[in-house]
This record gives sequence, structure tokens and C-alpha cells, in this order.
Amino acid sequence: MRTKLIVLALVAVGLFAYTKVMARIGSGSPPPDAPLEQRADLIRVYKSERRMVLLRADAPIATYRISLGRAADAGPKQHEGDEKTPEGRYEIDWRNPKSMAHLSLHISYPKPEEQRAAQVNGFPPGGNIMIHGLPNGWGLLGDFHRLVDWTDGCIAVTNAEMRDIWARVPDHAPIDIMP
Repeated sequence: MRTKLIVLALVAVGLFAYTKVMARIGSGSPPPDAPLEQRADLIRVYKSERRMVLLRADAPIATYRISLGRAADAGPKQHEGDEKTPEGRYEIDWRNPKSMAHLSLHISYPKPEEQRAAQVNGFPPGGNIMIHGLPNGWGLLGDFHRLVDWTDGCIAVTNAEMRDIWARVPDHAPIDIMP
């Protein structure tokens, strides 16, 4: 029994160390921008369906199955640590090619009214809500990541999908996140 606990502890420490090292190594080079006619002018997320659609002139140009925050079905994000994914209209306001996950696009949560509501209730609003790939070094999980919602409120896709999204979504693209 003692040997099993030692082995389990070593495996846990090894996985933790591997994750930390891979997070520092980064995602590699981001892909080039897609041609203009393949770029989205709107992102729409359907939380209840675990689906994200890129649109151009109201026509779908790509659809992805997604994972969300662990408490995504409990309504919109209200404060830091609630593990909910926001709901409403936001925009992609910056991108991180050296993210701890394979590339990431930042969603402009929280809006001023969301900041005020969280502060009135005595909580920080949270932030750093992203569309991102899998944690660096864990890309082999691929589609398996969709078996459970595992993020702290972000929208997760596979690494290959994230590369496609990165290339197709310009800065300041609006994103509608629906219940």
C-alpha cells in the first residue's frame, strides 16, 4: 500500500512538473491570417449546445464543439472563481501567442456593469476569459477534452481548431455568448 502511494505521489508531481514546463515552452508560432473571404465577422457561442460558430455576413463558415467552465450551465459568470462562462456580447480584444494553453484569444469580459455588480456583491469580477486550445503539452488529448467541462470559464477547443480560429478571427471581432 505504501509503495502504491509513493508511486501515485511521484506520478502526480511528474504530471504537475510536466504541465509547468510545457506552459513555459509555449505554443510555438501562430498560423498566418486566413484570406479575407475566410475571416469571421462574428463569433456565436451556444453554451447549452457546447457549440461555437464563426460567421461571415451571417453565414456560418466554421463550427466547433467546445468545452466550457465547470459551472457553465449555472448561468452567466458573476465573479472570479465561480467557474461560469460569461453570457452576452463581447469582443476579441487581444491575443496571446505565448499562452499556457495552445494559443488564446481574449474575450472582453467583464463589461463595466458586470464589474459593478460583482463589486456590489463583494467579489472581484474575474477576467482572463479566453478562447483557447489545450494546455501546452496536452494536445494529444484532442477530442477527449470535450467529455467534461474543465475550464475556469473559458471556451476550449482542440489545438488544430485553435489554429484555425486564430487565423480566421480578427482583433475586435464581436462574440455573442448565448445560454
